[in-house]
Amino acid sequence: MSTEHPADHEPIDLHRAGSELLGQARSQSNGHASRLLVGGTAQRAVLMALTEGSELGEHESPAAATFQVVIGSARLYAAGGASWTVRAGELVAIPEDRHGAQALQDCVILLTVALG
Repeated sequence: MSTEHPADHEPIDLHRAGSELLGQARSQSNGHASRLLVGGTAQRAVLMALTEGSELGEHESPAAATFQVVIGSARLYAAGGASWTVRAGELVAIPEDRHGAQALQDCVILLTVALG
């Protein structure tokens, strides 16, 4: 079984892949679809599509992580009350606190995390 992922060796068109994921998310009852782009023991990159109004509930993540919106806009919020509106082309570091996200409009998010 291969542990290679699409972006391990070839560039990925995030906008095109994200548009495809949005189509899948629209057909899901929870409004979510995702695709692992880079995996391994040191890092991970996941492309995620969310339909307007759908949410990722509060959760933990590794200490080093970023939240980049490729299409649309989303709100990233921390358990302590801080929140950020992130639009297409913008990036923000994910807080170490418990956090969640809400799609302000149909959106595609690139989540990157350092592991280990």
